[in-house]
Amino acid sequence: MIMMIPLIFLLWLFTDLYFYQAVQTLTNSGILRTSYWSLDLLLMFGLIAVISIRRRGSPTPNSLIAWLMGLMLLTFVPRLFALPVLLAEDAIRLFRGFPPRSVAVSWITLTLAAILLLIVLFGITRGRHFYRVRRETVSFPDLPEAFDGFTITQITDVHAGSFTDASGVQKGLDLVNAQHSDVILFTGDLVNNQAAEMDRWISAFSQLKAPMGKFSVLGNHDYGYYIQWESAEAQQQNLTRLKEVHSDIGFRLLLNEAVTLKKNDQSITLLGVENWSKGSSHNFGDLKAASTGVSDESFKILMSHDPSHWEGATLGHDQHIHLTLSGHTHGMQFGIELFGLKWSPIQYIYKQWAGLYQKAGRFLYVNRGFGFVGLKGRIGMWPEVAVITLKRTALS
Repeated sequence: MIMMIPLIFLLWLFTDLYFYQAVQTLTNSGILRTSYWSLDLLLMFGLIAVISIRRRGSPTPNSLIAWLMGLMLLTFVPRLFALPVLLAEDAIRLFRGFPPRSVAVSWITLTLAAILLLIVLFGITRGRHFYRVRRETVSFPDLPEAFDGFTITQITDVHAGSFTDASGVQKGLDLVNAQHSDVILFTGDLVNNQAAEMDRWISAFSQLKAPMGKFSVLGNHDYGYYIQWESAEAQQQNLTRLKEVHSDIGFRLLLNEAVTLKKNDQSITLLGVENWSKGSSHNFGDLKAASTGVSDESFKILMSHDPSHWEGATLGHDQHIHLTLSGHTHGMQFGIELFGLKWSPIQYIYKQWAGLYQKAGRFLYVNRGFGFVGLKGRIGMWPEVAVITLKRTALS
């Protein structure tokens, strides 16, 4: 990610220079032109300064970083997506000896940028609690008959330390309960760093209900590796308290272990592993330990926070894991899902980053996340409540 920062700044500068041509075509005002560059350069230097301070290990307020990121997207995204209009005009101008830019095309560019600006502004101000229910039906020939039509509501990546709006959070929790699923599964990152972040939200989250139980696993943020602790003991005490919080809100936390869900004398197995991330030095997930004693014939659902675990360990596991549920990516809290188009910059980092995936009869569902971190909002990648229905298909 750090290596991508210079590339992002170069792209940002390029879009600024290009978009400025439309501004220049429509106005001769020196004040407007100076304001255009002054605001952008101040924001750019502010971000560079904060990143430099962070890399030296000095503390900087998370709220400052979040606001700078929001302002950057507010200026960058509208110009980026309006850019193709100017590029198309230049393709035509190339064959016409590069005459002056068209005033009409420049107005179209600015109008499109204004529309996108409103979308980004909505994402930053309202998008963080613009919850969407996403439904998937997944079919298996070996699903026990009693579980035909079994429903799972999955939420993930709460990041309680980012929440400030109690009514907004409650709207999402009410939406979870409104699904009336058989089980509720939470796939990690309850907090940003500290267990205390959940203190004011325990009462609200404990109201989640499911007839066959609520189960959870840990995510990478839950271990507290992203802040400085007074001692290793303090960090461990924080993790111990966080595990207690899962119990306080009525979730059974699975730590490399399995539970059996029974219905009409038939059963399926739910496995939960601690966080496992590709390339991380803090991998605690142990699928082998979680599946010890589980029958090869059992229908298995795995909760694993990071989707890279699916290709990294799950697909090659000795036992057939029918369905894996993950989160972690947030869909980068920024992207496009419209008219069948699904895109986010996170797809260049994670092969499986949002939605349903299948390989060799094994399925992975990656939830876009319930909360947010870093950027205090969501643009296009709205917070998600996933409802997955299991269906039994006839044996061939």
